[in-house]
Amino acid sequence: MSVITNKKTAIVTGASSGIGKAIAYRLVEMGYEVYGIGRKFDDGEKPGLHHIVCDLRNTGEMLSAVKRIAKLPDAELKLLVNNAGAAYYGLHEEQNPEKIQEMVRVNLEVPMIITQQLLRTLKENRGNIINISSVTAISSNPHGVAYGATKAGLMSFSRSLFDEVRKYGVGVTAILPDMTDTALYRNADFEADDSVDAHLEPEDVADAVEYALSVREGTCVPEIVVRPQLHRIKKKTRNNEG
Repeated sequence: MSVITNKKTAIVTGASSGIGKAIAYRLVEMGYEVYGIGRKFDDGEKPGLHHIVCDLRNTGEMLSAVKRIAKLPDAELKLLVNNAGAAYYGLHEEQNPEKIQEMVRVNLEVPMIITQQLLRTLKENRGNIINISSVTAISSNPHGVAYGATKAGLMSFSRSLFDEVRKYGVGVTAILPDMTDTALYRNADFEADDSVDAHLEPEDVADAVEYALSVREGTCVPEIVVRPQLHRIKKKTRNNEG
């Protein structure tokens, strides 16, 4: 892995597809040297974007990858984007311990651990932390109660962390997207509606990230909610599921 001297560096988890991929590409356009973490990448690297293959559910593997990036010569870590997510939907009684543990692990525990590992460096560099939460963090979520709980926890973490680190010049932003056209709903019996005004695109969330990073120095946007104009989902058919 190579780093261009004096390049501001960003780490993005869940960067292999969907929202994370869109954010990683946008950050490259904004001049960041981006290290995208994911379990599998189907596209090649590009100038400014480096793929880090890692299963975040494996604590040792995760810590090794993060520390390796942070210690790269001439890397000025300015941004951490906690984006990786796991979701299972349905009645809570129909979930199982493994699915619940995975959601808690990926959606909440991993962001807290990675942030803890990198926080001293981000304070030294007066950097930013962006946590991709969800609108489910601010509403009730029947058929997604565990997922919503993890995203509410991530938002609470963001709020408290900002109050803890704001005096050091660190910005913390929680972004709460609504229904976005990604693979997050592969384990659900519904998906994003096809209408352009009834779902978000991953690039819409990347827009919010860019906005959070573009405000003048000395200010911070703690939370951004992004919604489509219409509140509508599409029921999957058996053909869609297959």
